[in-house]
Amino acid sequence: MRRRPARLIALLPEVALAIAVVASVCWTASLFLDRGFLPQPFVFDTNDTFMDWFNTAYWANHPGAYDVWRTIYPPLSFVFLDMFSMPGCYLQSSFHARDCDWFARGTIFAFYLIDIALVWISLRRTDPRTAPFRTVAFALGLPLLFTLERGNLILVAFAFFVIAHGRITRSRRWRAVSMAMTINFKPYLLLPVLALAVKRNWRRLEAAGLATVALYLATLAIVGGGTPMELASNTANWVIFQGGQVWNEVHYSTSYAPLLQVRMSQIPILSFVPSRTVEAIETIVPIVIRASQALTLLCLAGAWLQPRALPLHRISILMLAAYLVTQSPGGYTQTFLLFLVFMERWRGPGPIIAIVCAYLLCIAADWPLSTILDVSANSWLGERPVTASFGLAIGHFVRPGLIVLLLWALALDSLARVIRAHRSERPSLGLTPVTA
Repeated sequence: MRRRPARLIALLPEVALAIAVVASVCWTASLFLDRGFLPQPFVFDTNDTFMDWFNTAYWANHPGAYDVWRTIYPPLSFVFLDMFSMPGCYLQSSFHARDCDWFARGTIFAFYLIDIALVWISLRRTDPRTAPFRTVAFALGLPLLFTLERGNLILVAFAFFVIAHGRITRSRRWRAVSMAMTINFKPYLLLPVLALAVKRNWRRLEAAGLATVALYLATLAIVGGGTPMELASNTANWVIFQGGQVWNEVHYSTSYAPLLQVRMSQIPILSFVPSRTVEAIETIVPIVIRASQALTLLCLAGAWLQPRALPLHRISILMLAAYLVTQSPGGYTQTFLLFLVFMERWRGPGPIIAIVCAYLLCIAADWPLSTILDVSANSWLGERPVTASFGLAIGHFVRPGLIVLLLWALALDSLARVIRAHRSERPSLGLTPVTA
């Protein structure tokens, strides 16, 4: 009986953090009801809600996705959206389709609910005591709500990600197929799969690789476009285009890297931030990124020598976090990272710091420091004209730092585990799988 109060007290930090996330959502909702648009850190184009989905769906219903629109999405995205859209709604424009295609809008919300259900099942099987608080924080957290507002295909990819990397099924076949789906939706999700190589789980890696290639070839044949050469060419074009969109990169970033481009952009940054601060950023950011990469490589080397020292999801966290620290594929990519972090136990300084960082990254609010843009446009969600003000905010500097802190906390904890493992087991240098 004495253990029960102690366990309840141990849950208080997570209860408080979950309440903070809920409070931030309530605050954002109150601002929306008052102003008619979602404030920062949501996208400043108030008429662009769901357009990640509908812009892509438009090209799923028209030819030219790779040679006209110059997309970098693999063919699976267009096969999926062709199946889950109403062709008659895409005769005019993607904006018209958004108002017309009720089936697509329903699919967006359906996958949001499916994601939450899968997260609940997986986290409950990991730790029933903390699952309610982590699920609530994740469901109402900024990364998933931002993904929902954008209508990004991460909503779909994430469902398969939970099946592939969570505790949903033990079937290797289903896990391999789900890994193939995630990689074909978002190629950077190859990184968590490569954790299998560090663990020397060659059979699962081979199954995932074969399934990925087979799915890619099948969807390539269906779409008739999206060859490796087309994707490489369009990616190079996208990098050049994004180089001129500094504000979009900084707005909700996982990395400090976009801040290095601010001085050369058209943003009058020196009007809001002292030049010494900008110079300090330009000096410190490359050091932080390189040090994080080096620490991650050291952890992976240690995990290779001691395959039993780290669980598979921990290695996936390190690889994915290092990628997000190095560059930012968008703030919504944190959904994958935070889910993996929420699979950690509240035990030891490293995991506790990482879990706290995950909760803080879920807070769906920001603290503006100055106004840079005043955008007058129609608000699709508010259904009225609005003038939205956006600018530099605390989140631009804090969120990438939280991901760095999360990475370092788990990396140092991982190194400690590897060192402890060396005391009892000899390092394993071969390619042969290590049995438990």
